Amino acid sequence: MAKVESTLDYSEAFETEQGTKIKPFKLLTRLYRDHVGKVAMSALYYTIKASPIWVLSIVTANIINIVSYPDRHSMREFWINLAVIVVVIIQNIPTHTLHISYISKAVRHVEAGLRSTLVRKMQQLSLSYHGDMNAGRLQSKILRDVEAIDFLSRQMLMTIIPAAINLIIVIGLTLYNSWIVALFFVLMAPMSIFLVRFFRSKMSQRNRDVRRNIEEMSGKVSETVEMIPVTRAHGLEEVEIRKVDSALQNIREKGHRLDVLEAYFGSSSWVVFQLFQVGCLFFTAYLAHLGYMEIGDIVMYQSFFNMIIGSVSSILNVYPNLVKGFESLHSVTEVLLSKETEEYKGRKNPERIQGAYRFEGVGFQYKGSDRHVLDEFTLEVKPGETVAFVGESGSGKSTILNLIIGFFKPQFGNIYIDGIPMSELSMRKYRQSLAIVLQNNILFSGTIRENITYGLPHISEEKLQQAIWMANLQDVIDSLPDGLDTSVGEHGGRLSGGQRQRIAIARALVRDPQIIILDEATSALDNMSERHVQQAMEQLMKGRTTFIVAHRLSTVKNADRIVVMKKGKVIESGSYDELLGMKGEFYKLKNL
Repeated sequence: MAKVESTLDYSEAFETEQGTKIKPFKLLTRLYRDHVGKVAMSALYYTIKASPIWVLSIVTANIINIVSYPDRHSMREFWINLAVIVVVIIQNIPTHTLHISYISKAVRHVEAGLRSTLVRKMQQLSLSYHGDMNAGRLQSKILRDVEAIDFLSRQMLMTIIPAAINLIIVIGLTLYNSWIVALFFVLMAPMSIFLVRFFRSKMSQRNRDVRRNIEEMSGKVSETVEMIPVTRAHGLEEVEIRKVDSALQNIREKGHRLDVLEAYFGSSSWVVFQLFQVGCLFFTAYLAHLGYMEIGDIVMYQSFFNMIIGSVSSILNVYPNLVKGFESLHSVTEVLLSKETEEYKGRKNPERIQGAYRFEGVGFQYKGSDRHVLDEFTLEVKPGETVAFVGESGSGKSTILNLIIGFFKPQFGNIYIDGIPMSELSMRKYRQSLAIVLQNNILFSGTIRENITYGLPHISEEKLQQAIWMANLQDVIDSLPDGLDTSVGEHGGRLSGGQRQRIAIARALVRDPQIIILDEATSALDNMSERHVQQAMEQLMKGRTTFIVAHRLSTVKNADRIVVMKKGKVIESGSYDELLGMKGEFYKLKNL
């Protein structure tokens, strides 16, 4: 399994020196550097399978010359030409299949690898990056942009390379027969280059505009879908429709301008090449008139020139698609070259996390803000202790939990876990000791069993049933038609809030974590559901270091210690009864 994963990781292809940009074409070659053999075999089989095109032109010229000049040619040549062309045509079936097969192996692998690499990178990016980047835009990059790169790859392998092979062989055959005609053919190259250079910058810019507008539209559509319950509840359907329509209008206008430019590019190249073709006809006819070639050769050279025009035209016709593909390559590099990755890079892997925490003068502020959310925060937590954080909104409670999880890194001070600086710990190993229950827990659209055992495919049935019993979830499962195998719907939409919370607690319990993080885990529940969830949480917290954030003070009554926060600082600390006896900030909160 590890081997399959490593071959789908293209991170190295995007590595570049600090401050330098990698060119799209160079990046494309890097993506295919492990598939050079497949590309070479594909090119070889294309050369063989396409040979009837060139051979037929030669055979046509030979037949015309045999018929036109019987005194110079015999009928034996006539039958040899027939046999050659029949054999050459029949071989197209196996060679074309092999040509496509090798292309498909390479392209499909790169497409899957790119998507896998983007998903890997998304897992490494910081939460602040995900907060700034709309989910719809990321989906657009993984789906639309990778699809455009896949299309670019196919155009390169099935159009550009075959066209280049055609040009080389046809010009080679022409040069072998007549260097004067070959020179005339070569004159097409400067005109083709001029056309591409003239249109390139405008097409790149307009493709970039269209791509950005599509990403913005994807983001707006994603938001619109999430907002549908709110939109319906307030009768704001027209507002959302106008918002999306505005984005679609921008795409329509920018897309129309791009289409007109591509049409102008296509018609200009067609006119130029048609004029060249007429020139070739009259030029070769004039040479035949002077006696430099036979009549059949005019047909052959005209056919060769048609092939050259076809090859160059095919390159120019797909050029707009190449620009789109290169722009999509640029788009995915925005994610893959991002340096906003997780800040913790530690490698220490202790055998077991005990759950002792020490915060020393911790200070933290969010990016783009000059206000400290935490200021000189100092706290020591013993293994197995339950610590609750209370305080008004904005006092820094949830930020502390994010620091404990390792989502954010403090700008000042240090956090120690079992005496080890948090910056030295392997986050992956450390987080395997955590269980997190949030106010709105995220369930995916699978079964209850799949949601509880998420990431643990080989968990025993006995351990699963124990977690269900401890999470007070058995009555929910018994009431459902398919029991544990009941689908929860998207985001758990088929279940109540209390049921979702208990599934989240069962998910935490089945992992047997050492550290529990509860962030407003019962604030959205009714009294009955809260009682069930509280009972489940009491089972979850036994013997484990637990951090709780809650607004309902009743939910922290049994905590070993309650820490009262205000403006990022600890202003009171003690047990529930001790804090009430102080008649300070906690006492005021209790009365409120």
